[in-house]
Amino acid sequence: MNQSPQDVSMLLRELGSGNESVREQLFEQLQSELRQMASALMRRERADHTLQATALVNEACVRLLDSDAIGNATDRRYFFAAANRAMRQILIDHARKRNAAKRGGDYERGSLDVVLDNFETSNGCNFEDLNASLDVLEKESPRQREVVELRFFSGLSIPETAEVLGVSEGTVERDWRLARAKLYQFLKEE
Repeated sequence: MNQSPQDVSMLLRELGSGNESVREQLFEQLQSELRQMASALMRRERADHTLQATALVNEACVRLLDSDAIGNATDRRYFFAAANRAMRQILIDHARKRNAAKRGGDYERGSLDVVLDNFETSNGCNFEDLNASLDVLEKESPRQREVVELRFFSGLSIPETAEVLGVSEGTVERDWRLARAKLYQFLKEE
């Protein structure tokens, strides 16, 4: 918690170069930051939802470790991009299962259904459509997609996003405005 982003990047580089002794320290730091990201996602949900940020973090950590994203990460920016995609993919996978179940599948509703229902209701869009729009946005501007992921999904402020991306706050503000306008247009067309 008291480590700087440079410390995290340094630990990631050390691990990538084979220094396994930093793995536990790095994992604790990253898990703490992932919990903060997941908590930011969950703050958008109603107070009585059943999913906890820890459950989302645990699943994301399993995916990150399975893909060896931590071992391949060269800096904090790379790791955050991988973590954002892992958490979003967990929600997308669940949305697809839920939507398939609505079309006649036999399933038991889980706590992620509540999160997805609230997300789709409060944001007025389908999670799968949003993901498809983000993919289109990435083709036009990868950095704008990263800004959306960090601001919307991770709940980072403009200064925090600028720090993670290594750009100015003005650049983040412009990318944020442009990305939202493009996403609105993409979703309107869906």
